[in-house]
Amino acid sequence: MSENKTKNNKKKKGGGMISVNQTVADNRRARFDYHLEEKFEAGLVLTGTEVKSLRLGRCSINESYAGEKNGDLWLFNAHIPEYEQAGTHLQHEPRRPRQLLLRRKEVHKLIGAITREGYTIVPVRLYFNGRGMAKIEIALAKGKKQYDKRETSKERDWGRQKQRLLREKG
Repeated sequence: MSENKTKNNKKKKGGGMISVNQTVADNRRARFDYHLEEKFEAGLVLTGTEVKSLRLGRCSINESYAGEKNGDLWLFNAHIPEYEQAGTHLQHEPRRPRQLLLRRKEVHKLIGAITREGYTIVPVRLYFNGRGMAKIEIALAKGKKQYDKRETSKERDWGRQKQRLLREKG
């Protein structure tokens, strides 16, 4: 096998391509700000230059959220930068709303939860699945209070201290 090819026979580009089942973007802030209750895997409606930009690992979902628009779920405020190798007439808008692809039953369940019960739909992770399709993991979440965030921070610090003590003692 030649040096410029990866295991799954895809050529590496300049910055390195994202291979299958590898995370493109991770929203770690969502785990801190929200209680994540139920997770769903959704497809995304993307243009060609958006997929190419994602394959280079360029994406940010930190400020993004999902919401209802015309009876469907859409991803708002996700930033996928323009693909520089494409011409200006092929470029996409970096923060355009993108439709989420879910089963109708799941869409109704999520829309019902955000309208009746005060939940939020937050994107947790964006990745390529085994077939090479871009997928986004979204979660039904409830916002944490300030004291919940402090408690999470304390637990994380205690876990680090515990690991440090175990490493030093033996």
